[in-house]
Amino acid sequence: MRVNRRTFLQGTALGVASLGMGTATAAAAGTDWARLRRRLGDRLVLPGDPGYDALRVPWNTIYAHRRPAAIARCVRPEDVQACLEFASHERIPVAARSGKHSYAAYSLPENGLVVDLAAMSAVTVAGTRARVGAGAQLLPVYEAVGAAGQALPAGTCRSVGIGGLALGGGISVLGRKYGLTSDRLLSARIVTPDGCLRTASAHEEPDLYWALRGGGGGNFGIVTEFTFRTAPAPGLTVFKLVYPAGAAADALDAWQEWMVQAPDELWSNCTVDADPAAATNIGGAYVGPKKDLEPLLDRMPAATRTVQEMSYLETMRYYAGNPGPGFRFAASSRMLRDHVPGERVTGLMHGQSDGAILFDSFGGALGRVAPDATAFPHRDARASAQIFMDAENRTEAEARQVLATVRDGLGAGNTGYVNYIDPEMPDWPTAYYGRNLARLRKVARRYDPDRVLAFPQGL
Repeated sequence: MRVNRRTFLQGTALGVASLGMGTATAAAAGTDWARLRRRLGDRLVLPGDPGYDALRVPWNTIYAHRRPAAIARCVRPEDVQACLEFASHERIPVAARSGKHSYAAYSLPENGLVVDLAAMSAVTVAGTRARVGAGAQLLPVYEAVGAAGQALPAGTCRSVGIGGLALGGGISVLGRKYGLTSDRLLSARIVTPDGCLRTASAHEEPDLYWALRGGGGGNFGIVTEFTFRTAPAPGLTVFKLVYPAGAAADALDAWQEWMVQAPDELWSNCTVDADPAAATNIGGAYVGPKKDLEPLLDRMPAATRTVQEMSYLETMRYYAGNPGPGFRFAASSRMLRDHVPGERVTGLMHGQSDGAILFDSFGGALGRVAPDATAFPHRDARASAQIFMDAENRTEAEARQVLATVRDGLGAGNTGYVNYIDPEMPDWPTAYYGRNLARLRKVARRYDPDRVLAFPQGL
């Protein structure tokens, strides 16, 4: 693939969907933006204002043409309240944004209002609790949590926003040991579409609290702050196994069977590249020392092996990488509940160009939570499969056609991960939410009866 695979892996592998034709000028013509500017001052950015274009461009640049009518740079919950009250009164599209990483750019509504939370990014750690502003990006979260000797399972790409990641679930290199990011959520401060600032926890607004743990960003309100339960930072061992060109099918088969028997301490992923000349990489992290990991690695077929002990914070920095600016791509997902033959996977990728499938291991602590205990329904998955197709050198339509062929050819049923949101996912409500869909829709109707937060794949 022409886009560097490590760049994509760092930018999307455990990333997140942020929150969400005409022109912005047309939308603004009948809207009383002066009223909102009186509340926000120059933190309300309109087309033609300095910085508008730099602020609006999403990470997936397929959608770089979208032009919101305004971008509100919020610094406090009252700003978010003002935005939602304004959008409700004016009946314009509105969406929250923390890291710009929504794969379908739903955080950038055409002719609508972007509620930009980037400045609401403070992280405070006290004991085993971390208060995190909803606009915080992952690497600063890790720096603050790690400096306090604590750990929080979350994604990898440094610039993904904690808001979208946590609300969709949050896959992590520590997930098999510590669960999803959303499993660590103790409470959330959230502005609901009626303009009220609420606290959702096990004791306050419990249905909303349930929905926020895996129900996807943008469906129930705009979270301004999370409180997570952390764990003492463990020592970790990071590893990589590299198999030569032509070994992808066998390596994937072996990896799937290996991870079924793996202890909770071991997380791993496997990347299958469309390029038949590419090596197959299996990497991961182990909670514990190298001497305990080596016997587990010996159970895999022989490969070029690198193993290094790291601290929690060193590991998070390693996986955060430096993905650089956004680019054009199409992505989708499947949740694997059974072994998918390696030959099927390589057959689907044969003849394609500029693409990859990233498999991440599930099980462990992820699977010991009942599927209806939180909104995240995929507790019985063995792995997630993120399918990526580069669109730098072909049209979006061409990339999506190939993407659909690979996605549906995996044979994993109608399932998908909402944080890898796909605008063309068949029957997306069932794919993303499974048997939790009816309850989620009930919560959405309760808190957003007028569909102020409506977007193409919103509840």
